[in-house]
Amino acid sequence: MMQSSLIENMAMNPVNFSLLILAGGKATRMQGQDKGLVLWQGKPLVEHIIGRIRCTDIVISCNRNHAHYHYYGRTVSDQQSDFWGPLAGIASGLAQCQHDWVLVVACDMPSLPHDIAQRLANARQTDTQVVIAHDGEHLQSLCFLARKDLYLSAQTAISKGQRAVYSWLLERNHQIVYIDDAHAFDNINRLS
Repeated sequence: MMQSSLIENMAMNPVNFSLLILAGGKATRMQGQDKGLVLWQGKPLVEHIIGRIRCTDIVISCNRNHAHYHYYGRTVSDQQSDFWGPLAGIASGLAQCQHDWVLVVACDMPSLPHDIAQRLANARQTDTQVVIAHDGEHLQSLCFLARKDLYLSAQTAISKGQRAVYSWLLERNHQIVYIDDAHAFDNINRLS
């Protein structure tokens, strides 16, 4: 019974989306290795994300190894040369996406639910700008569905010196979706 209601809800509110993978960090906890290309269970982390989140438009925000990432999708660098953090990658990446809605995720969350975009999309209302995942304990500020046109807002925030994605998200017209899965947002932050 629950499965059929989920399918009906998905049919009522389908989402066409782009996928923006954030892979442009300094990798200080990864001994300088590019986190998205670090192997986990025999595959680069970025491959796990792409395998779980299927879509036709993939943009990867990275600051190095563009040739490697280009194999998986279009690449974009943030406009800052000194690693301004994920908000800079979000601003640059959103601007390059094809669809009006973009699923933004960090490259180090290989266990995201396959249907995360649809779950977030189902919470959209007419004036919603962003839908943010929450694991029941923490807001997941690097797993959200956003309107593509928010790149302008992100650029403005950066020009004013703001770097915190969390604050920027909460300043938008947002919805929060609770994802009841203890391991959905597990991230790989250190080399084994």
